[in-house]
Amino acid sequence: CGIALDGDADRVIFSDHEGSVVDGDRIIAICALDMKKEGTLTNNAIAVTSMSNLGLHKLMAENHIKVVVTDVGDRHVLEAMKKHDIKLGGEQSGHIILGKFATTGDGLLVALEVLFSIRKGKKASSFFDTFKKVPQILKNIEVKDKSIINNTKVKNTIKKVKKIMNGQGRILVRKSGTESKIRVMGESENRKLLEKCINLITKTIK
Repeated sequence: CGIALDGDADRVIFSDHEGSVVDGDRIIAICALDMKKEGTLTNNAIAVTSMSNLGLHKLMAENHIKVVVTDVGDRHVLEAMKKHDIKLGGEQSGHIILGKFATTGDGLLVALEVLFSIRKGKKASSFFDTFKKVPQILKNIEVKDKSIINNTKVKNTIKKVKKIMNGQGRILVRKSGTESKIRVMGESENRKLLEKCINLITKTIK
């Protein structure tokens, strides 16, 4: 498998032996199932952000693991972990906190933990294939003023889109914490419906 770290090594993502990218959601899934087996998953729960894939939520529900959802950002994940006495949390981006070892994201530590789990001879592709991802689209829209998210027309379009989706997925619209952008994320098994809904919101914001 391959391991990639960001500049300060607080985030990590993997690739399997076929070159497929393994993001933070899959890494969290692997750690959660391992910790449950070991009996170290305190309160039988994990903390993830609102950006985590619905496939991860389904897998956790199947394994009777509670998912606490937070706003985007490792600070919010850590706050939830402290509040609910949770030892595992993280983001899709690969920022993962192993509470039994550290209080911040540590890519090297997470990489070692995953390698320890994979050591038993499984092929990387089958080892990392913990759940089926629900198709996800993320669009970043550059804006002059992020308060456009509170515009009545934008709010009405988001409400309209949620009605169109009719329980077939979800839409999340939020301000970027670091850039002059509005991030529009959607998930649905119905790809055409998802693209239509994302485009409706994107056009309204633009």
